Amino acid sequence: MTSADRRELIARYESGFDEVQRALAGFPDEQLSARPLPGKWSAREIVQHLADSEMRGAIRLRQILSEDRPAIQAYDQDAYAVRLNYNERDIAPALDAFRAARATTAQVLAHMSDADWAREGTHPEHPRYTADTWLKVYAAHAHDHADQIRRLREALRSSE
Repeated sequence: MTSADRRELIARYESGFDEVQRALAGFPDEQLSARPLPGKWSAREIVQHLADSEMRGAIRLRQILSEDRPAIQAYDQDAYAVRLNYNERDIAPALDAFRAARATTAQVLAHMSDADWAREGTHPEHPRYTADTWLKVYAAHAHDHADQIRRLREALRSSE
């Protein structure tokens, strides 16, 4: 990956929280737990997932940067959603955690050297898990879920 590619992805990563905030703006509180799309999460569940995923992601990057070929664990996001009662919890603390994890990790990204970008770990879902792999995944993650929140909002409007 080129430095220009990284800068673009880092900018996308840094804008992810704001994109989710825009997607949630005006979303009716009473509909945050609604599941109008079969088999898809509610907006509340998406926000809880983003918080948990972002905290895990922040640790993953730190492991890659400070450990020799760390084993990066996968996790069952659907089990998290059920067992951690995603659809019953207030989203405000989750948004705070998501924002803070992104902000501190953006600081880490800003100080990475070429040698840091070359570091890697092992991950059961990726044959080669480098800092670049991490960046590609997390730069898109919040934006993808913001789009999902927008689709939920549209589905809720259509069902009225």
